Amino acid sequence: MAMREIRTLPDPVLRTPCAEITDIDDGVRALVEDLLETVDDEGRAGLAANQIGVSLRAFSWNIDDEVGYVLNPRIVELSEDEYQDGDEGCLSVPGLWFPTRRAWYARVEGVDLDGKKVVVEGTELMGRCLQHETDHLDGMLYLDRLDRAVRKKAMRALREQL
Repeated sequence: MAMREIRTLPDPVLRTPCAEITDIDDGVRALVEDLLETVDDEGRAGLAANQIGVSLRAFSWNIDDEVGYVLNPRIVELSEDEYQDGDEGCLSVPGLWFPTRRAWYARVEGVDLDGKKVVVEGTELMGRCLQHETDHLDGMLYLDRLDRAVRKKAMRALREQL
């Protein structure tokens, strides 16, 4: 296991959709170990594989003292009537936090290292995390979801950082 370096913008791996995991081999097992170790640090809620430079569909989370992972996650349900719009940040966009509208509840389905179906669901921070990390695997950042005026402000702040 290894604590991995977090890739930050403008690294192109962050904008590249990740490939499905078709074979759960030693490489995928090592990836999961690295995801779990790297997310298990104060202030980290979630981590997608491409944030550590691996373009495979996997992410880990660290919410309310629960650390876990899912392979090949797909969002299968979002609350339609309840939303949250609190500030969101990202390890790959360090130091910037902006109000981001997300569904209050999210449900993700995927598999574990044994190939067995996994269902992960949650509200509030867990719901936000599931949506945020799945976006990463699709090559999308939370900045892409910001309202126009907020996005303009975020892009200005990001340019000042780079």
